[in-house]
Amino acid sequence: MKTIITQGLPIVDQYTYLISTIAPRPIALVSTIDKAGNVNLAPFSYFNIFGVNPPIVAFSAALSGKTALPKDTLHNLREVGEAVINLVNYDMVHAASLSSVAYPLEVNEFVKAGFTAIPSEQVRPPRVAESPVQLECRMVDIIALGEQGGAGNLILCHVDRIHIAEHVLTAEGKINHLALDLVARAGGNYYCRMNENSMFEVPKPLHSFAIGVDLLPETIRHSHILTGNDLAQLASVEQLPTPEQLADLVVPDYSKDNLTERHTIARQLLAKNEKMKAWKVLLD
Repeated sequence: MKTIITQGLPIVDQYTYLISTIAPRPIALVSTIDKAGNVNLAPFSYFNIFGVNPPIVAFSAALSGKTALPKDTLHNLREVGEAVINLVNYDMVHAASLSSVAYPLEVNEFVKAGFTAIPSEQVRPPRVAESPVQLECRMVDIIALGEQGGAGNLILCHVDRIHIAEHVLTAEGKINHLALDLVARAGGNYYCRMNENSMFEVPKPLHSFAIGVDLLPETIRHSHILTGNDLAQLASVEQLPTPEQLADLVVPDYSKDNLTERHTIARQLLAKNEKMKAWKVLLD
């Protein structure tokens, strides 16, 4: 494994390693306004949620790597502590990228990127009509993380209102993640997309005490076929399944005496989230 010591490493190299490995990152398309009424729009991928009681989101606006000057977003928030964080989906990703151009302060990126500005209800900056989710926010704090070029400024925001497009909601009012179709930032020019090809479910044992990998039978724990992910899936049960629990499950044919075949079939079943069927094959 390659080890990189950050102290003394050129900033551009630190940047490249970090943004390429800490990924994918959600994108906040942030609209702000200054005291004179100039509107700014810019994307930030140093962004996430940090609490729900109170509802706090945060993003970081880094100082220019070349001049160490603050970005317009940071300038505006220091003057008018309000913002709208617009989430970015696939249909607007190129326009969101275009809004990242370092236009002069008086230039409106809504116009340059072709976005539609609509009034907010609680804050002064406008919302992006094309965004499927818009968060009206009040700034809570700005934490400067350094003074040199590339230094971040952690901006904490309280979410006052959440606007969600009807077409991304299910009949029960829940989020349909496939309809939401969000994109995320990776390193270089790369992005990724939340769709049926990239999304998968990992059930969490939130309401039970899982037995853990250490309590799996030794022949399973030391399998040369089952991966660490496979073992973790098997270990998420509260107790080893009993023959009675597994009796009625229908599984593919296999040879009981062929451990490699059984483990291979079990792995295939786990890939289809058929954990109990996998257990039946393994415990037979």
